[in-house]
Amino acid sequence: MQFFSIIRIVGILVICFSFTMLVPASVAVVYGDGGGWEFLEAFVLNFVVGTLLWAFCRNHKQELRSREGFLIVVLFWVVLGSLGAVPFILLENPNLNFSESIFESFSGLTTTGATVITGLDYLPKAILFYRQFLQWLGGMGIIVLAVAIIPLLGIGGMQLYRAEMPGPLKEQKMRPRIAETAKALWLIYLSLTILCAIAYWLAGMDSFDALTHSFATVSIGGFSTYDNSIGHFNSEWINYITTGFLLISACNFTLHFMVLDQFHGRYKGQAKPQFFGLYWRDYEFRFFILVQLSLFVICLVVLWWHNHFADGSLNLSQALFQAVSISTTAGFSTSDFSLWPSFLPLLLLLASFIGGCAGSTGGGLKMFRVLLLYLQGRREIHRFIHPNVIQPIKLGKNVLSERVVEGIWAFFSAYFFIFVICWLAAIACGMGIFDALNAVIACMNNLGPALGSISQNFTSVPDSAKWVLTFAMVCGRLEVFTLLVIFSPTFWRD
Repeated sequence: MQFFSIIRIVGILVICFSFTMLVPASVAVVYGDGGGWEFLEAFVLNFVVGTLLWAFCRNHKQELRSREGFLIVVLFWVVLGSLGAVPFILLENPNLNFSESIFESFSGLTTTGATVITGLDYLPKAILFYRQFLQWLGGMGIIVLAVAIIPLLGIGGMQLYRAEMPGPLKEQKMRPRIAETAKALWLIYLSLTILCAIAYWLAGMDSFDALTHSFATVSIGGFSTYDNSIGHFNSEWINYITTGFLLISACNFTLHFMVLDQFHGRYKGQAKPQFFGLYWRDYEFRFFILVQLSLFVICLVVLWWHNHFADGSLNLSQALFQAVSISTTAGFSTSDFSLWPSFLPLLLLLASFIGGCAGSTGGGLKMFRVLLLYLQGRREIHRFIHPNVIQPIKLGKNVLSERVVEGIWAFFSAYFFIFVICWLAAIACGMGIFDALNAVIACMNNLGPALGSISQNFTSVPDSAKWVLTFAMVCGRLEVFTLLVIFSPTFWRD
């Protein structure tokens, strides 16, 4: 294990991350409502830590293997999440203790959106911007950004890319070189953020709210600059814009790239572009749309049946917004969905287990895995009836290897094993059984809001349980195996 080379790379990444502290410091200067010095202090501390790590190991540049890539990713998320908590610790408003600061930092970076802060409406702009910016950086993955723009890492970027990117098909590349793939992903991500911010601004948000909410929307994070979240704006247009960009961001970014590539090819005399046909031919995308439509219709019918909202059009808009927001693991709210009638709150919470598509910024198990679990279950029922039949799992004309199917079952088992462990640990820390269940679902699926006493925020959660939930967030963001692999004895053997 090339430990010194790993420390050198982590140091470089921490140095790069330290410069992000200068952005909210600049926001503090513009608005003049406080927080500037704390972010400058955080910049200096992070820069010094990164520089010391790099300087100590600067001459170690050995080529790394895949397992070193996994360790770098885990170390970087742990180190970055910890250093990202420095501004929360230094700031007097909000006044957070150490555990709360760590929780808020990791919640932002993992795009979970669970918060321990109340009174957001009265906080300095710098800290509001910083929370949203953390989610934007964590949405696509800071390490994917590093692979795109920091060739001085001196290693094959595929190791970091495979460990960081969400989804079961991590080897999928859009460009021959992994750095080009990472750049393409970030260009799409940045373009969607700009379009979302413009749409919000045109719908009535001021420039600050439009930009910060675009960060949280495209990253499917769910943080807001107001306690009432998107409901603060009381605008149907803003609700529909949020819904639209959440759906786009929950799709596989490879599909977005293919569509843009087709669009670009039209001007080079290539084959006739197919655009949206590319989306519809993708089985995961069709399954994603089916799930979203089903949740919307169920919510609409139940809300209408119970006459939950007096206005019929309000039933429609609320059903659409909350169904998409919760199922894609964004966690934005326009009303307290935990108070909705019948089984709807539990249905939406369980829908977060499915999450977005593979290769998206959404959390959860991912649509592709759930689809394959369904196909595998259907095959086993058929085998039970016809035990001698040989029936491969196919998506269209593509036959999936048994290795992919086995990997998805292994992931499913590991995911729920960690889920149960975190649930029991949260109960041991003093949480009630129901609240602990909800909290772990919300954190491991990177959702944010849940039911019961934590439907609005996590301030009532004991500090010891916050550490358990922080672990659950990282497991969900790194999709369990990236984190669990470093606990395997085989991982440490040469």
